[in-house]
Amino acid sequence: MAAPFTVLIMAAGQGTRMRSDVPKVLHRIAGKPLVEWVVDAAREAGAARVVAVVRPGDGVAEGLPDGVEVAEQREGEGTGAAVLAAREAVLGAGSSGAAGPGARAGDGPVVVLSGDHPLVTSEQIEGLLREHEARGALATLLTTDRLDPTGYGRVVRDSDGTVDRIYETKYPEGLSEEELAVPEINLGAYAFDSNTLFDALDRVELERGERYLTGVVPLVRADGRTVAAHMTADADAALGVNDRAGLMDAEAAAQRRLIERHARAGVTFLQPGTTRVEAGVTIGHDSVIGPGTVLEGDTSVGEGCELGPHTTARDATIHDGAVVAHSFVLGAEIGPDAQVGPFAYLRPGTILREGAKVGAFVEVKNSDIGAGAKVPHLSYIGDADVGEASNLGASTITANYDGRKKHRTKLGKSVKTGVHTSLVAPLDVGDRAYTGAGSTITSDVPEGALGIAREKQKNVEGYADRVEEDSQK
Repeated sequence: MAAPFTVLIMAAGQGTRMRSDVPKVLHRIAGKPLVEWVVDAAREAGAARVVAVVRPGDGVAEGLPDGVEVAEQREGEGTGAAVLAAREAVLGAGSSGAAGPGARAGDGPVVVLSGDHPLVTSEQIEGLLREHEARGALATLLTTDRLDPTGYGRVVRDSDGTVDRIYETKYPEGLSEEELAVPEINLGAYAFDSNTLFDALDRVELERGERYLTGVVPLVRADGRTVAAHMTADADAALGVNDRAGLMDAEAAAQRRLIERHARAGVTFLQPGTTRVEAGVTIGHDSVIGPGTVLEGDTSVGEGCELGPHTTARDATIHDGAVVAHSFVLGAEIGPDAQVGPFAYLRPGTILREGAKVGAFVEVKNSDIGAGAKVPHLSYIGDADVGEASNLGASTITANYDGRKKHRTKLGKSVKTGVHTSLVAPLDVGDRAYTGAGSTITSDVPEGALGIAREKQKNVEGYADRVEEDSQK
């Protein structure tokens, strides 16, 4: 946009209908607080400043993203009162009215948004401001005609397209059929000339003890100035969250938006209705996301990966060509062309190098699994370094905890452990070493050696006959 602008976000209020100790605007959809969605849209649109209106002590200020300014609403009710609370933040210290003594005019227009309407987009904000500037308006509304208008504020335009008035239809008594037939509705997002906004709000009369922001529109019209509207075809901006049901609706809409965005960027979702992708996730093209897959937090997925079915990855890094099926990946890194699962659990600090494999019912924690190494099944590997091309037999475990401290196990390149091997840390197994099946290895194994630690087998003849005789007594 040509002129710098300020975005003012109404974020005050606990939202008691949420039945929660968490302030309403800090509840999350797609892993991100409601108000943060609005902040991000404002910043993507190029806002010079973002100011959030909060109630003192409501906990919202502590949950705001870095760089968001705070204005406290200490009195008054209604959307107009919330905006008035930000007068000094927008116009400058010392302001007591429009451009009062010591005040500076706001830097360009001010855009007013609601912190509980998370799906407003940067494109809608940009369109709102373009219309505002093109019309030379002092007030501009974001509207749509793509929703059932019942109960919404209707927008009536003049023949030249400017807004004549807004009227509420929540209580339709006394309204004509023609008035109820108007399809264009107000979505509750606005652009204003900042001085005009606060001057008009001072003159808005209270209704049932509340001061409403929409009361500015007739005052601007009465002054003979222009009120414009920018109509959007994306009606998700109308989704306001007042309770948990509304939170679910917003989550569903956010998921649809995120998955469609990834799909258009070259990602295949086999059953998108069963998949959840959070806002901070990145996915490379030609990756395939299977049914029941959940991608959360700061997860990054490379190109040509196959995830799922029923895989959860949280704060994970998954490189190109990796395959992860029926597994849980938490804070781990999976290298190029590595394979995980089914039913594997990778915990924080785990790194799988290129081409490594972690198979069925394997848990790995804080370990580095070398390139091409294999941990195929039924193993626990904790606090270990496994060299490249090593192969750990079924039910190999690292005993990494002595009751007081964790210790590390180091396996060299091309190590091969037999099934049911216990590696008691601290331990160093050299390159190309072997362990015998069923061994409990407590001492280092030199390079190329075979480590065996088990009792010599003893067969007790006639044992079955003795058991049967005892059972008959």
